Amino acid sequence: MTVLVNFAIGFIAAFIGVIPPGLLNMYAAKISMKEGRKKGIMFSTGVCVTVMIQTLVALFFARFLDQHPEYVSMLQKVALGIFICITIYFFFIAKDTRRPLPEDVNHSKTNRVFSGMLLALVNLLPLPYWVYISITFAGFGWFSFSQPGLWSAVIASGLGTFSVLAMYVWFFRQKDDQKKLNVNMNFIIGVITAIISVITLLKIMEEI
Repeated sequence: MTVLVNFAIGFIAAFIGVIPPGLLNMYAAKISMKEGRKKGIMFSTGVCVTVMIQTLVALFFARFLDQHPEYVSMLQKVALGIFICITIYFFFIAKDTRRPLPEDVNHSKTNRVFSGMLLALVNLLPLPYWVYISITFAGFGWFSFSQPGLWSAVIASGLGTFSVLAMYVWFFRQKDDQKKLNVNMNFIIGVITAIISVITLLKIMEEI
């Protein structure tokens, strides 16, 4: 049961984390448009390999923190401040995402799996994201740091990430498809981080 719960949390957290248009999914979409779906899927596979490695590192660090609760309280307060700042940024500062896809993705001789791994390596957000997600859900008794549970969450994070990237690869096949994305995703990210901030605040108040 623990393995299944960890898998569900890992998949849903990864899915939600990758849905908003960002560097990785927009490049996957552009590669699909210019080089075909096969190249887009190869790129997405490379991204997922790196994401799984980042998730594993983050979960090992989170397990250490879970075993040393004296650090968790301080990190929760730091995380609250960070998420509040992120919420303010996406609500009031970040540019509207309802814009054309980037035009700077050219045909590359580099293996797309390898290029996906390298580009995902630049994105360090999965590290603090998974530390926060795992510790928060572990605090509610919903996440386990047992060995099978950790690997279940890691695999789920890869599958969740791949599912979203595959949707971008499949959906944005024609340039006209860009017009279908008429929602400002920065606003949605702001809502998500606001919810996380509220959950973190409630958790801190509960421990006072």
